[in-house]
Amino acid sequence: MNSLRVRHGVLGLALLAGLTASTTATPASAAAAPSPTVEEQRLDRAVPQEILGRSGFDSVAPELARSLDRAHSYAQAHRIVVREGSALWRRAVDRVQGRGPAGGDLSRDDDRPLYWARLGMTRAVRTWEPGFALTDAQRGSLLTELERTSRGQDDIRYPKGRKGLKRVLVTGFDPFTLDRDIRISNPSGASALALDGTVIETADGPARVETAVFPVRWQDFAEGTVERTLRPYLPYVDLFTTVSQGRVGRFDVERANGAWRGGFPDNDNLGRTETIPVTDPASQPQWTTTTLPYTAIVAADTGRFPVYDHTAVTEIPAGGTQPVDRPDGPTPGSTARAGGGGNYLSNEIAYRATLLRDRLGLHDTLPGGHVHTPVLQFAAGDTTEVTDPEFVRNRLDIVAQVRAILGVAVGAE
Repeated sequence: MNSLRVRHGVLGLALLAGLTASTTATPASAAAAPSPTVEEQRLDRAVPQEILGRSGFDSVAPELARSLDRAHSYAQAHRIVVREGSALWRRAVDRVQGRGPAGGDLSRDDDRPLYWARLGMTRAVRTWEPGFALTDAQRGSLLTELERTSRGQDDIRYPKGRKGLKRVLVTGFDPFTLDRDIRISNPSGASALALDGTVIETADGPARVETAVFPVRWQDFAEGTVERTLRPYLPYVDLFTTVSQGRVGRFDVERANGAWRGGFPDNDNLGRTETIPVTDPASQPQWTTTTLPYTAIVAADTGRFPVYDHTAVTEIPAGGTQPVDRPDGPTPGSTARAGGGGNYLSNEIAYRATLLRDRLGLHDTLPGGHVHTPVLQFAAGDTTEVTDPEFVRNRLDIVAQVRAILGVAVGAE
């Protein structure tokens, strides 16, 4: 997520049953399908349509809609959604990694075709009016499966029997602050696509990287998407890091993560100001810490952007009532108001992932934490173009440096 004071840190009523055998006509007694979300409504603007057209991803949502219209049951619809969601993730990874057709003149390293194509797909499912009874819960399940499969969250697979092969898990984010500039790309999402399934050579041998991407929406996090995705793998990986976009011109390895949501609007323009909701809140700590080898990462030459061990937080000191900025991390007994990664969804994914690490009893054995990338910038004065050479160069350099940081981190362990 971006630097904000937030610092840089992010279905309803049942549908009435229709009694018709048609696969295309809407039952007369059925309630209207839900309206598109705020996030999905941005899809009709010129920039998203240009991104989709220049990558060949403009066909994804219409193809899903046509397939759904041929479905005769919820079970068929479920199979279609899982198939098409998985195909979108693999297509996006393949495009970024240079496999198959580019589909247009948009640079292959771009993460935005995946984002906008997924929104087209979720809108198609959300507004679909099938020729059979579909409950609100079933529609919600279809949307959940589409989100998971199209984000690579169920595509994390490490080779078996590869002795000496390290296992690394990396997460990225969707673009965000799209009402500020709808052209925005997120280098953490681009890194996830570029690194998924690749092998990095490190000082400690080869490391296989698997990745997933997360939404910038408070509610998804409250519903446990991070823990549900990471829990099966953390006990078996050798290193993990969550990644997001941070401040201009620098990488940060975030030392401390705070248990506080600062309220900045998400991609649905919803804000949350509260303690991060987790299971077993009675045992919830105010702070978690990185176990990444930050000293080695900061000391290494990993690319053109400087890398910092970022220790600053904002807290309410024990016995106090007002927030205080602490450059050297939290003090004993304090209440979190911003971690090193702020109090938006960057901080929250770092907090959730490291809390999960600790609750699994892995604090002392599993290196993990959060890395903030530089803000991905367009060329100076470029306020209208969907892409430009400097924008592409910046993204490629950031992705390359993420890869190098991972190599150092694994080698140091």
